[in-house]
Amino acid sequence: MNEIVKYMTVGRRKNAVARVQLLPGKGDIVVNRRPYEKYFIRETDRIMIKQPLHLTDTLAKYDIIANIRGGGLTGQAGALRLGISRALILATPDYKEVLRKNGFLTRDPRAKERKKYGQKGARKRFQWTKR
Repeated sequence: MNEIVKYMTVGRRKNAVARVQLLPGKGDIVVNRRPYEKYFIRETDRIMIKQPLHLTDTLAKYDIIANIRGGGLTGQAGALRLGISRALILATPDYKEVLRKNGFLTRDPRAKERKKYGQKGARKRFQWTKR
């Protein structure tokens, strides 16, 4: 029986969560059942997604199917990049050092800071008047 090998990983950034499936194929990237060119409008987001694939020369080697929820488009692109990087390591452990060196395996910990009580926002205060 000829079974297709599928690598499944999760990538996160801010409030975005990307569930990524890496399959042997010809380089198609599908995000939420749409081609990634239609989903990610900005060219910078598209470039960010392809970075780990360009670095490892696997652009035409794998198909990627991703389901992304939460956050904005740039956060989703960052989550997808992390998910793709993790999936590439499952497929070929030799890529780990190269991807780590370029920072593709580090989860970006930055998130929105909560609003504090008695203030207008996370850091901004209400205007103070002397008289």
